Amino acid sequence: MTVFEPGPTTQRVTLIEPPRGWSSLQLREIWAHRELLWVLTRRDLKVRYKQTVLGVAWAVIQPVFAMLIFSVIFGRFAKIPSDDLPYPLFVYAALLPWVFFANAVSNAGTSLIAATQLVNRVYMPRIIIPASAIGGSLIDFAVSCAVLLLMLWYYQVDLTFSLALFPLFAMLVIILALGMGVLLAALTVSYRDFRYVIPFALQIWMFATPIVYPMSLIPESWRWLWHLNPMTGVINGFRACFLQQDITLSSVWVSLLVSLLVLILGISYFRKAEYRFADVI
Repeated sequence: MTVFEPGPTTQRVTLIEPPRGWSSLQLREIWAHRELLWVLTRRDLKVRYKQTVLGVAWAVIQPVFAMLIFSVIFGRFAKIPSDDLPYPLFVYAALLPWVFFANAVSNAGTSLIAATQLVNRVYMPRIIIPASAIGGSLIDFAVSCAVLLLMLWYYQVDLTFSLALFPLFAMLVIILALGMGVLLAALTVSYRDFRYVIPFALQIWMFATPIVYPMSLIPESWRWLWHLNPMTGVINGFRACFLQQDITLSSVWVSLLVSLLVLILGISYFRKAEYRFADVI
């Protein structure tokens, strides 16, 4: 902004102010660095699977083993209902988005701390760093989807037109993971306690989400509380896409609104805290 100071001789003074509103997101600059986002994502994948025997197979080991353990403990021993579906299939359809969300948030939340040299020495939109951590988890998510398709074939569950809704629910969980990951990444730089809070909070969040149990098991008077959880609508949507279950539209709308709110809050806080990252990291 240019102003003129009154006096014997008029002087022009240029004031440099930080951008406000949506312009502070610098979307054009982020788009200009899109190739860097892919480079960082590819680097994370190479580092993660470097010198491993199973390689990308580790992407499916976590949800598959979790599915097996839950099937034995909750499905066979505890006899938890699964809405007339094979319990392994019922659980894995929910673990698919949850494992992606939990890994993406965990990796993004500590990404700035892990990239200290990059933050201090290289100029770029720093939001690319947590975004690239989520991109790496997205590759694992795609591999895990292939396992679900194999399970559908094994249990002879036919795919229907409801599968066309899969990209919408996948985008929904990506938006939620990006918002939470960016927010926690900024908070972790200033408050290192969040490195320990994140896995603890995710563990509690998992059991507050209908993964190992159906919503029909929750008393009607308490279901509204579960619907406030944005991951409830996501998991409900994934089961509807692959297992032909009914979609609870109210839960999906709540998930969408909460996810967008978390994304806006996360990016806004990240932009406000970004100027001090290099000083406190």
